[in-house]
Amino acid sequence: MSEPAATLAPEYSQPGARPTPWGTVVELLRTAETYWLSTVRPDGRPHVTPLLAIWRDGRAYLATGAEERKARNLADNPAVVLTTGRNSLSEGVDVVVEGGAARVVEPAVLRAVADAYAEKYGSDWAFGVGEGVLTQEAGEALLFEIVPSRVFGFAKGEYAQTRYDLR
Repeated sequence: MSEPAATLAPEYSQPGARPTPWGTVVELLRTAETYWLSTVRPDGRPHVTPLLAIWRDGRAYLATGAEERKARNLADNPAVVLTTGRNSLSEGVDVVVEGGAARVVEPAVLRAVADAYAEKYGSDWAFGVGEGVLTQEAGEALLFEIVPSRVFGFAKGEYAQTRYDLR
C-alpha cells in the first residue's frame, strides 16, 4: 500500500499543528490491542463492539462467530468504522478507519492471519484453519477483511485532525 496524502483539517486543529505522519497511524493500528467496530443493524441502528484485530498489508482483519451481531450485520451491510486509540485528552493519537468489510475464505490468508493473532495476542487467541473459517476449541470463526477508504488521525496534545484518503 502506498502512503496516502495527509490532509490537515485546520478548522479542527490548533494553529501551527502539523499532520500526523501516516507511519505513526500505521504503527498504532498494527500494535493496538483493542479496537472498536461499528456496523449497521438491518433496521439502521448502529452497533458498536470492542474486539481484537490484526492490521497487515494495509488492511484490518477480525474474527467473529457466524451468529454474532457484527457478522449478521456485515452480511447485510459491509460498511464499517474501526477505531482505536487512547482514553486520554492530552496525549496519543486516536484513529478512525472507514471502509468496507468482506469475508475471507482463502486458505493462505486465513493461515497468515491465524498466525498473526497467535503472535500478537498469545496462545489464547491461536486459531486453526478449516474450510473457509478459523477454528478454535470453542468453534468456528468467520474472518473479515476491512479495506479502508478513508482514515482519520486525531492527535491529542497539539490537537491535529488529519485525513488520509486511500481510494
